[in-house]
Amino acid sequence: MGENTLSQNLFSGPTWLRGLFMLLFLLIYGVTEIIVAAVVLLQFLFVLVTGERNENLLRFGNSLSVFIYGIMLYWTYNTEERPFPFGRWPGEDHETR
Repeated sequence: MGENTLSQNLFSGPTWLRGLFMLLFLLIYGVTEIIVAAVVLLQFLFVLVTGERNENLLRFGNSLSVFIYGIMLYWTYNTEERPFPFGRWPGEDHETR
């Protein structure tokens, strides 16, 4: 690798912009951890009380899981598509049950 290439990489605007987005998604991921914990607890309590799963929580938990997966894909450079709020929120087309 030549010095010129290294210099170009170090001062590449798109690379630094991606790094900024990666930090932003780190903060968003921290918030989603709390939301996932709340969904898990609420679903457990719902099953405990009613004996059945809450369909709304199932759908939300599914889309939240796909959202987190999208963050991971972006962080690991497996996609250039930025997750929500810069892309669309994952819908039920990502069925995992």
